[in-house]
Amino acid sequence: MQTSPSREIAVLISGEGTNLQALLDAAAAGTLGGRVGLVVSDRPDARGLERARRANVEAVCIRPAEHADRTAFEAALLAELERRDPALVVFAGFMRILRGPVLARFAGRMLNIHPSLLPKYRGLDTHRRVLEAGDRWHGCTVHFVTPELDAGPRVVQYRLAVRPEDTPETLASRVHVGEHIVLPRAVGWFLAGRLAQEGDVAVLDGKPLAEPVVVEADK
Repeated sequence: MQTSPSREIAVLISGEGTNLQALLDAAAAGTLGGRVGLVVSDRPDARGLERARRANVEAVCIRPAEHADRTAFEAALLAELERRDPALVVFAGFMRILRGPVLARFAGRMLNIHPSLLPKYRGLDTHRRVLEAGDRWHGCTVHFVTPELDAGPRVVQYRLAVRPEDTPETLASRVHVGEHIVLPRAVGWFLAGRLAQEGDVAVLDGKPLAEPVVVEADK
């Protein structure tokens, strides 16, 4: 596993930043095992940037429109990340798909939170897709980031029962509760040296995870 000597994380966001806030709160409470050192957004109006600044965390916006192409955008992002050399890069609602050098440079040091029980429903519109399929269960997954979208080794999932009256909006709200639980937990495991990526497998406390750890929602 590639590691950095710091216990600092960088968080990539595109919007509201509620998962970022969960990480900031865990760091302030001393339960994260490290600190958020850098927040990067691809949108200047992302509320998460203000959340970072209120917590005295460096906040940077890298606008794709200000770069010639995706390669130039990713190069600018890589430069910001390398400047801080975080122990871990966390994708927390970052709506850009990265294909280039960032993934290579930080391989094994990137976690993403995705709003489905992966491997089901990679990509967007997960809450609607769950309802249309008539699934009994839904939730979210923290996984390592790899070049294949939403397909990296799974670490931990939050699982909830789909209710007859659920809508995409109510499911999104309920899943958010779980995201704020499992993302800080996985980050804490990583910063404590308990979690690693070895090839295409997540390893927790020295044991490969054939299936992710599951946290059940309160009934």
